[in-house]
Amino acid sequence: MATKRDYYEVLGLNKDATDEEIKKSYRKLAMKYHPDRNPDNPKAEEQFKEAKEAYEMLSDDQKRGAYDQYGHAGVEQGAGAGGFGGAGFGDAFGDIFGDIFGGGRAGGQRNNVYRGADLRYNMEISLEDAAKGTETKIRIPVQSACETCKGSGARPGTQPVTCTTCGGHGQVRMQQGFFSVQQTCPKCHGNGKMVKEPCPTCSGAGRTKQNKTLSVKIPAGVDEGDRIRLSGEGEAGVNGGPTGDLYVVIHLKEHNIFQREGGNLHCEMPISFSTAALGGEIEVPTLGGSAKMKIPAETQTGGVFRLRGKGIKPLRQSETGDLMVHVVVETPVKLTEKQKELLREFETSTQADSGKHSPKNKSWVDKAKDFFG
Repeated sequence: MATKRDYYEVLGLNKDATDEEIKKSYRKLAMKYHPDRNPDNPKAEEQFKEAKEAYEMLSDDQKRGAYDQYGHAGVEQGAGAGGFGGAGFGDAFGDIFGDIFGGGRAGGQRNNVYRGADLRYNMEISLEDAAKGTETKIRIPVQSACETCKGSGARPGTQPVTCTTCGGHGQVRMQQGFFSVQQTCPKCHGNGKMVKEPCPTCSGAGRTKQNKTLSVKIPAGVDEGDRIRLSGEGEAGVNGGPTGDLYVVIHLKEHNIFQREGGNLHCEMPISFSTAALGGEIEVPTLGGSAKMKIPAETQTGGVFRLRGKGIKPLRQSETGDLMVHVVVETPVKLTEKQKELLREFETSTQADSGKHSPKNKSWVDKAKDFFG
C-alpha cells in the first residue's frame, strides 16, 4: 500500500495553519483538480480525493488533534479516502463548490430576490434648453409590482407555499458518481416557494406592465450623451427586490445656426464683399440675442472671430464657453447692368497690380507655374 502523504503537505500548509487557511487552500486545489474540470485525467481525480481527505481531517478539530499527536495512525480507523461520511464535510463541500455548480449551502429558507432592471429613455432637447436647463414630463412603460397581489404572484387571500421538491431551500442535492453537488431547484427556480393559485391579474408573475408619467429636470449645460439618473424609477424587483433606476440619455436636436463643441458654439456668418474689403460692424446672433462684432478690413473667407462668453457653460465646468464666428464672403447675385459695369471697372483698376491686391491668387498662380514647369 502506498504511503500517504502528510495532510499539511497535501494542502501546502504549516501545522499552525488557521481554519480559514485550510479551507482556502482546499478550495484552490479542489477547483483545480475537480473531476468535472479534468474528465480524462485519472491523476487529477486522485489528487482531488487526496485533497478532500486532507481537508476532511484537518477541518475537524477532534480529528486534527488526533492527527497532530499520532499522525495517520490516530485517524486511520475513522478516515475513508473515498467517502463522504466525515462530520460536517457535506456542508463544507456545498460551501466550496457552490460557485462552480450554481448552488449555495442548503439548510436555511431561500428566497431569490432580484433587483429590478434599469431602464433607458432617449430624450431629444433643443440647444437652447440644454444651455439654460428645463423641466419636462415623460411617459414610460415599466414592469411594476402587481396591485392585486402586491407582488406575491398569488391570488388574493392565498399565499405562496413551500416548494415540495426542495423543501423551501431553493437547492436540491444531486448525486453524481462518487460525489454530490447542489443545484438550483428545477421546480421553484431557486425561490423556495411555489404559487398554487396564481393571481388573475399578473398570472403569478407578481408584476404587470404599466405606463407612468415622470417629471424630469434637465440641468443647464447638459451635452450630447449625458445621462440623468432617476433613482427607483426603473422596473420593480422580483420577490420584493429593490426597484431599478431610470436613465434619461440626452440627445441634442440639430440647430439651424449653431454647432456645439463642449462649451463653445460655432456659427457661419456671411458678409458682403464690400464689408470684407473695407471692414465694418455686423450683428451676430447668439443664444442670448444678438451682439455687435467688428470686421477688420481685408477679411478673407474662413476667417474666425471669437466672442468671449457667448457660448454655453458646461454642466461640470465653471467657465462659460465662447462663440466662434466663421465668416464667409458672399458673392453678389442678380446685379444690374450698372453694378456689373462698376465691378468691371474695379477689376480693371486692380489688374495693374494684382500681386498687391490679390496676394493669395498670385501665390497660387506661382505655385501652379512651378508645378507645371
